[in-house]
Amino acid sequence: MPKVPNIKVEPPGPEAKKVVAKDVEYIVKATKTAPLVFKKAEGAVIEDVDGNTYIDFYAGVGVLNVGARHPKVVAAIKDQVEKYTHVAGTDFYCGLQSRLAERLAKTAPGKNKKMVFFSNTGAESVEAAIKIAKRGTGKQCFLDFLGAFHGRTTGAMTLTASKWVQREGYTATLMPGVFHVPYAYCYRCAYKMKYPECDMWCAKIIEEVYFENQIPPNDLAAISMEVVQGEGGYVVPPKEFVKMVYDLTRKYKCLFIDDEVQSGMGRTGKMWAVEHFDVVPDIICSAKSLGGGLPIAATIVDAKLDFDRYGRHSNTFGGASLAHASALATLDVIEEEKLLDRAAKVGKETKKRLEEMQQKYEIIGDTRGVGMMLAHEFVQDRKSKKNAAKSRDKISDMAFKKGLMLLPCGKSNIRYIPPLNIPQDQLDAGLEVLEDCIKYVNKNRAD
Repeated sequence: MPKVPNIKVEPPGPEAKKVVAKDVEYIVKATKTAPLVFKKAEGAVIEDVDGNTYIDFYAGVGVLNVGARHPKVVAAIKDQVEKYTHVAGTDFYCGLQSRLAERLAKTAPGKNKKMVFFSNTGAESVEAAIKIAKRGTGKQCFLDFLGAFHGRTTGAMTLTASKWVQREGYTATLMPGVFHVPYAYCYRCAYKMKYPECDMWCAKIIEEVYFENQIPPNDLAAISMEVVQGEGGYVVPPKEFVKMVYDLTRKYKCLFIDDEVQSGMGRTGKMWAVEHFDVVPDIICSAKSLGGGLPIAATIVDAKLDFDRYGRHSNTFGGASLAHASALATLDVIEEEKLLDRAAKVGKETKKRLEEMQQKYEIIGDTRGVGMMLAHEFVQDRKSKKNAAKSRDKISDMAFKKGLMLLPCGKSNIRYIPPLNIPQDQLDAGLEVLEDCIKYVNKNRAD
């Protein structure tokens, strides 16, 4: 295989600039990370329109856990195209949909029977969870956490508390009855305490203060969370925090919604990140990597939460047959290639290398993550912990020009989420580029 990365012309090259210019002219602003213009992608390698090749450390924003264009996924899509491409699975029936639902239901933690609602995106899976929780409990309020990201549709955006720009201009029309409290972000404790001496005050304060003064616990339909926060900075809470929050849902007879849109499908070394915390969610939201590159989402719910009648919730493309075929193939790949075990093993080794970088470079304030869901947090200095967003951006920009694709998160973090089956030599090459960039910026601070 040709050596990667291989930068033939400094990106963005002339062909890429043409596409970027047209995009700027005709595409409504959303989110952009780098002027990368795709020509082809395979596995963990991306080729751009100018012939440059890059190592992928962002997996299509967490979509490509099995890599780009996995042969088994491509074969399943081609086979399905020859049969039919659309069924409208919420109105009619097909074996693909029921097989995928059964398979996903059986992956969910807990002994209770599970059922599945299919949609297209992570935000839609969260919207379905909101409606299911309201109907299932007869209650209307929700509790979530600062730093959470659940999507940009109205309900999901209301649960989101990651960046103010995501909510600005919409606050008057957000869903009522939603409360947020600080997450167990131990590196930047909102209460200026230190774990474990804090005795998990961030969990205890929910009942002892917020439930007493602001949040009516008997009105709560659910407490929702990303058990490993994604856009908020790849924050991994102490195990007991999740358990204590979960225990509140049992005490006050509300639901526990686990958003696994980014952390699920083997990313953390287990099928679902929540399995690291020994709790059984009532609802799991999944999307991103579920389709192996095609858009599909699933809201996996305890069967007792099934709607009481048809028509309570529906959609058109949630039954997209091509996506169901690709999702079934994706699950096959995860199982056959033992990607859960690989994510755990390679993730542990990679985290050790990232921690070694932290020891060498003052600009790295924290290294965290689980499995192959890893991140660095960059700071101006370790004592003040002031965010070093400009330095973080400089590292990302340098890496792009050297052929490594990275993705930011949080205020000054970079997430490292290559495909779970990335070849070891490509992973090593990517880490070498990463360290070169960090070393340079550590000497030449941008903040």
